[in-house]
Amino acid sequence: MPYIADILKNDFETTAILKALSAAHRHLGELKGLCQSVPNPSILIDSLSLQEAQDSSEIENIITTQDEILKYRLQPNAANAATKEVSRYAEALTYCHKQLEGNNLITINAMIYAQKIIKGNEAGVRTQIGTVLRNDVTNEVVYTPPQPQDLQPLLSDLERFINSSEAGLDPLIKMAIIHHQFESVHPFYDGNGRIGRIINIIYLLQQGLLDMPVLYLSRYINHNKDKYYQLLQSVRDAGDWQEWTIFMLNAVTRTAKDSIALINNIKQLQQEYKGIMKQKLGKIYSQELINNIFKHPYTKIAFLQEDLGVSRLTASRYLEKLTQEGLLMREKIGRENYYFNQKLVAILSNTKNMKEL
Repeated sequence: MPYIADILKNDFETTAILKALSAAHRHLGELKGLCQSVPNPSILIDSLSLQEAQDSSEIENIITTQDEILKYRLQPNAANAATKEVSRYAEALTYCHKQLEGNNLITINAMIYAQKIIKGNEAGVRTQIGTVLRNDVTNEVVYTPPQPQDLQPLLSDLERFINSSEAGLDPLIKMAIIHHQFESVHPFYDGNGRIGRIINIIYLLQQGLLDMPVLYLSRYINHNKDKYYQLLQSVRDAGDWQEWTIFMLNAVTRTAKDSIALINNIKQLQQEYKGIMKQKLGKIYSQELINNIFKHPYTKIAFLQEDLGVSRLTASRYLEKLTQEGLLMREKIGRENYYFNQKLVAILSNTKNMKEL
């Protein structure tokens, strides 16, 4: 397979690519500006990373629900295998984000560790020969990734490209190249798609196109899965970089627009809750309490105790009053009561169609 230097010989400045690029930057810039106006960004980061974990894992046919993922934080031991794996994806995403904050680098070692988190084992980079990718329906071999002895130089080449400045190459175009190259190198026996999609968002942060991890392409890819895999392969077979690059730029545009709408809906709901709490629950109202029930769409007494620094009795009283006003709903699981912000869960669970632009 080609190294980066050979890939860069292609024309990434066609009229069609530049048009898609302009739209992607415009909407990404709007999203970045909106996020800067959010008073408590951890609310968005926590909620959207769980949504991304679900969508990215679903592409690999690891299916769980938003409800199950949110409950996982309350009762980790009661979750099914799929929910646990999806939650490990969210953990891997957090790990990569923290690594970036430490050194502003995206390294192969960080990718290997993230894959370890997702799969829960020490398998690391592929060492067995004979790996092939097959059509799920016909079982026909559609792609043969590089053999193990060729992986290290290809990964080193990719790492250099990710962390270097290529004169004249727009970072969003570079993201499309990085994603394709990583998926084609296919360094792991499993988890390549999920790690590749983590790299997308971490790269946008590295390049300063976003200040926080709130834009995830997985839902768009999931809703256009056939086209995504078709274009991946058409680059390998015919070098069709234009259509692949446009697809990825359109994914940024559409996802940014949807993320803007989602964040505005969450901000509007926060204001609604704030108004009700000030009017009807003035004695217990605080920004910290609002933050808690938006940071944890499913919450419990222990979460309030930790976040607000109050006693168990006080935390229980707060949650009951919020439930009485209809701001939360109570659910008993086992012996313990849990409380969920049903309106926020509904916003996060909105799976409207994201077919290709």
